[in-house]
Amino acid sequence: MQFTELKIIEPVLKALKEEEYTTPTPIQQQTIPLLLDGHDLLGSAQTGTGKTAAFAIPILQHLYLAPGKNKRRTIRSLVITPTRELAIQIETSFRVYGKYTGMKTAVIYGGVNQKAQTEALRKGVDILVATPGRLLDLMEQGYIDLQNIEYFVLDEADRMLDMGFIHDIRRIIAKLPEKRQSMFFSATLPQNIVQLSRKILTNPKKVEINRESAPAETIKQYLYYTNKQNKKDLILHILENQDIDPVLLFSRTKHGADKIVRNLKKQNIASEAIHGDKSQNQRQKTLTNFKQHKIRVLVASDLASRGIDIEKLKYVINYDIPNESETYVHRIGRSGRAGDEGTAISLCEPEENGYVKDIEKLINGRIERVTGHPFPQTERPMTQEEKKAFEKEKQKRKQEYFANKKKSQARPKNSSRKRGN
Repeated sequence: MQFTELKIIEPVLKALKEEEYTTPTPIQQQTIPLLLDGHDLLGSAQTGTGKTAAFAIPILQHLYLAPGKNKRRTIRSLVITPTRELAIQIETSFRVYGKYTGMKTAVIYGGVNQKAQTEALRKGVDILVATPGRLLDLMEQGYIDLQNIEYFVLDEADRMLDMGFIHDIRRIIAKLPEKRQSMFFSATLPQNIVQLSRKILTNPKKVEINRESAPAETIKQYLYYTNKQNKKDLILHILENQDIDPVLLFSRTKHGADKIVRNLKKQNIASEAIHGDKSQNQRQKTLTNFKQHKIRVLVASDLASRGIDIEKLKYVINYDIPNESETYVHRIGRSGRAGDEGTAISLCEPEENGYVKDIEKLINGRIERVTGHPFPQTERPMTQEEKKAFEKEKQKRKQEYFANKKKSQARPKNSSRKRGN
């Protein structure tokens, strides 16, 4: 199927053609016709499956074919998403797909001065993409009125709930007109998500794209067995190949991401970390620098990387093997998109050997082993008994540390006296 078969208007098709979009993804094939027909929709799909275009294209078409009644532009479509990065990405997509429709878009999010955002709103906006907190803030200040909303999208709903936005979402929904077309997207559909969707949607159609169980055939996968303490040296050995550039590198923890960046910078490898402890300004600046090839390695935690979409990314490295097999498929799927070639490199320490077996079982294939490198795996994984003993000793030392710290803080300090000359 081609986009030309989906009854999309010429102004949008022209923009899609310029972006070299010809074949819609599965969620686009299923969703666009339903939304063009005016149905509410409950969609389940992972980030990176093309769902932004799946809802943006129908919204642009509806707005173009039915111009607003007011002389002054009013907000007719609202998209709510949990993070600044996703909000910016979605608004950019609307601008790209709608460049020939005449629609005006704006994006608002917290963590920055609101002046530029309120100025954009003052000039008039058809489509608004927002994070919940800043949206409510500007609504309370009188900058935003939702009474003219005709199309509403709640994106990444499961993450919204994880981040504690449920009360904000309910307050926003209460301000929307009852007559509207609503779209609800979530990577997973647990009961609390389904219950929330029932409050937003009316007789919705359901589109569910199965979670990826196999990476694209265009992605070459390589596995390096090594020891935990040698990973920092092995990654430097791999990056000696200057052709491996740029690289999206995954770390299991925020602390680990920062540590990796410090080690890379010591070797003059331009790198930055992106994770939840970074401010929104820092995260956006880092992401922009990576897209502009100002840094070679972007080190990310899984949570912070959600929503990162880098065109033509060729290299993904798993510094830590994920303990969930589907996470591995999702990570390496950031490369090799749209038929392009990609390369996924994974570093495996002894305790992660079992994760590799689970991954290969899921993808029904064997990851190619790289042998003959200078830092081979020489240790064996700990047994269950050794793990328990290790964790017990670790907890004991932690308790002793805090007990000694508490005693030190409670000990009275000797007052110093000045000596006379």
